Amino acid sequence: MSPRTAAVLPLLFSFVCSIALLGQETPAPSAPAPPESSTSATAPMSAAARDFPIIMQQSVVAGKTPVGTKVQAKLGVATLVEGKVIPRNAVFSGEVIESAPKTATDASTLSIRMDSIQWKDGSAPIKAYLTGWYYPTMTEEGQDLQYGPTLSQKATWNGQGAYPDPNSRSYKPFPGSESDKDSSVPATPVSATSHHRVAMKDVETGRGEDGVILLVSKRVNIKLDKLTTYVLSTGELLQTK
Repeated sequence: MSPRTAAVLPLLFSFVCSIALLGQETPAPSAPAPPESSTSATAPMSAAARDFPIIMQQSVVAGKTPVGTKVQAKLGVATLVEGKVIPRNAVFSGEVIESAPKTATDASTLSIRMDSIQWKDGSAPIKAYLTGWYYPTMTEEGQDLQYGPTLSQKATWNGQGAYPDPNSRSYKPFPGSESDKDSSVPATPVSATSHHRVAMKDVETGRGEDGVILLVSKRVNIKLDKLTTYVLSTGELLQTK
């Protein structure tokens, strides 16, 4: 073996050993992925949350109530909007932005925009329009106004004489008993708001400029009654057909 070969062999051996060691090295572990957040993204406000049953605090008549008239309405039912509860009787404030009477050639038009809501513990801006929906008032049978539980005839008997026989011609019911009630007297009617909304008769809804919801009627002059429950909308146009 020549001296040159003897000098090269140790270097070659070291090079081979280095390659072997590099092949046996374990790659460094990759950094663990960050845990997913348990808080989900805020869901967009649903269509139902964009509808508000409101009770008008004044009457409005298309053509008679001028544009620019300030109006108010109260929220009929507590409503959850984007995680915030707007309580019942919260006050909506806005104005009439379109008002024209029906004529021989033109339809009656009306549009109301609400700009803010205010309640005891807070307030919020809003952009909502009156729609062609409302909750009609229904008449229900009133409750029995008799005070206390109904007493039986035996309980009201004063103990004098023989106990009356209901089958006798001379029988008269005791005052306050079920038999004493005059079935011919109707129950006192009570007004109540329906739970189902209906479309205003002869009124159509459409879109005006800048997304304004416009009420239009070719048959009647549009009128909103005080203390009637109507529907506001901040979202898509509600179809009345």
